[in-house]
Amino acid sequence: MTFLWSDKTGHLWQEENMYFDAWQWQWVQGQNTPDDLTAISGQNAVRAVTGSGKCRTIPVAVIGPREADDDETATAESIGKALANLGLATICGGKSGVMEAAARGAYTAGGLTIGLLPDEDWHAANPFISLPLATGIGRARNALIAQSAQALIAVGGKYGTLSEIAYGLQFGKPVFGLCTTPDVPGLRKEGSVDATIEALAIALLAP
Repeated sequence: MTFLWSDKTGHLWQEENMYFDAWQWQWVQGQNTPDDLTAISGQNAVRAVTGSGKCRTIPVAVIGPREADDDETATAESIGKALANLGLATICGGKSGVMEAAARGAYTAGGLTIGLLPDEDWHAANPFISLPLATGIGRARNALIAQSAQALIAVGGKYGTLSEIAYGLQFGKPVFGLCTTPDVPGLRKEGSVDATIEALAIALLAP
């Protein structure tokens, strides 16, 4: 996709006279294409949209094990930071491991962090969750995470993460994998955090 930004209109455009409605998060038909269009990358396109002042905050899920190794922890934290820098919310299971690392990265970068907890008490959230939601439904909350997110990024993971990946794919969401995430048909592996974030940005802005 080619993303074009107009300072005059404050909108993202495509060449087919389409502009991006950031409140509805969808492309709509425009009347006249502005004459100040500048081509930008997927990540810069998302930043422009979320920084326009008239955009809903879209959540992206970061999923992974409660017991994460150093590589998974560092990767999840980098992802959380990147999502915050794009103006996106980070949603996760709200507990330890990959979830806490992603929340820490996003929280310290000024992003919104949402935790869908399996517990009945929101106090069970890790200290970097700014919006804790106590579902009280145990592991069934995995389906809520997958449905609530616009896209999912898995960092490592075993059975619990696999269930979230499966739900995400079943719900038609873009699902990306990093580190030791098992290969699953439909799961996208881009090879690095930056490549994953760029692919995510393009997927979020797809028609």
